[in-house]
Amino acid sequence: MLGFLTARQAGLDDPLRLRRAESTRRVLSLTLNPDREVDRIHGNAINTIDIEVIEGRYMLSGGADGVIVIYDLENYSGKTQYTCKAVCTVGRSNRYVHKFSVETVQWYPHDTGMFVSSSFDKTMKVWDTETLKPAEVFEFEDNVYSHHLSPIARKHSLIAVGTKDPKIQLCDLKSGSRIQVLQGHRAEVLSVRWSPRHEHILATASADSKVKVWDVRRASGCLFTLDQHNGDKTKAASEAVNTAHNGRVNGLCFTADGLHLLTTGTDDRMRLWNSATGENTLVNYGKVSNGSRKRLQFTVSRGCSPELVFVPCESSVAVYAVHTGALVTMLRGHYNNVDCCEFHPDYQELYTGGKDCNILAWIPVLRASDVEEESKSQMSTLPFRLPCEEEMTS
Repeated sequence: MLGFLTARQAGLDDPLRLRRAESTRRVLSLTLNPDREVDRIHGNAINTIDIEVIEGRYMLSGGADGVIVIYDLENYSGKTQYTCKAVCTVGRSNRYVHKFSVETVQWYPHDTGMFVSSSFDKTMKVWDTETLKPAEVFEFEDNVYSHHLSPIARKHSLIAVGTKDPKIQLCDLKSGSRIQVLQGHRAEVLSVRWSPRHEHILATASADSKVKVWDVRRASGCLFTLDQHNGDKTKAASEAVNTAHNGRVNGLCFTADGLHLLTTGTDDRMRLWNSATGENTLVNYGKVSNGSRKRLQFTVSRGCSPELVFVPCESSVAVYAVHTGALVTMLRGHYNNVDCCEFHPDYQELYTGGKDCNILAWIPVLRASDVEEESKSQMSTLPFRLPCEEEMTS
């Protein structure tokens, strides 16, 4: 670490190199922290969590009990041991609470004054954070599995919505109406995800084993459908052509730079795709256990080298190197299946929620100060003894 600091100070290294090296060290040392707890509010499985990017301070969670909770992650106590408190809750007694399981929650990317939730009660609600009342309610004919707002959009305010209906709905926040339908899937749409690189590019995953990539400005259909065999007809049966997985595709996640797309399926496989061409990169992650019939929320690291992906795997979280497929570690701490995980890029922390009704915080291990170690080593190699204070004054 001192070598990186010295090189940066002398102008020999880009400051980004030091940041990346320390971020990588912290992510590789993630462990369950006994000194940090998250208030246990949910009485049933936790399906989804999201951390806002404005301050990196507040976290949303949505549960199978229909309850939505906002937590404050900051520690103002000055003590090492503390609990992330729930600052407000949309509980069962709230007249606006979702009637059934909340499947997705997401902060509005540009302001913490608003967040969006979707549920099996066939609604998606846009909430005012201050009043905890819905500013807008979108109603659908089927259960809502997933929704997503673009993290970078400036030219549109669309929310992509995946429901039990094969058609993807695009809802406009400005007008409060559904303005577009994307047709192409043949079964329920389990996950939707906007690209963090191009604001009009959308990826969708369905129970029909397919993943489609769309440019929402085009009316002529999707850009391409991901094919696990890269168009090689000799390796696939005719009915399996243009399928991303051999089972339901229930998870989508772009890498931080948007150049690659990760998908998970109930065939116990995870695949990495080139998001520009749709090519399967053929990275082998081995068996990635996945029996979920709903959306699986997994996440990737940011600012690290190599990039890592965190995937719920039964009651554990598997950590893989994105571009090599190597299993780095398994994070164990939950007593039941893990349903969601979210990475905090500011502090290189990971938060996971599961069917045991717990949200766990995985924190980097702090190491002894390099400065102290360096000073001790310098003292031991000095050719003479430093005078004490009494000797200096005499």
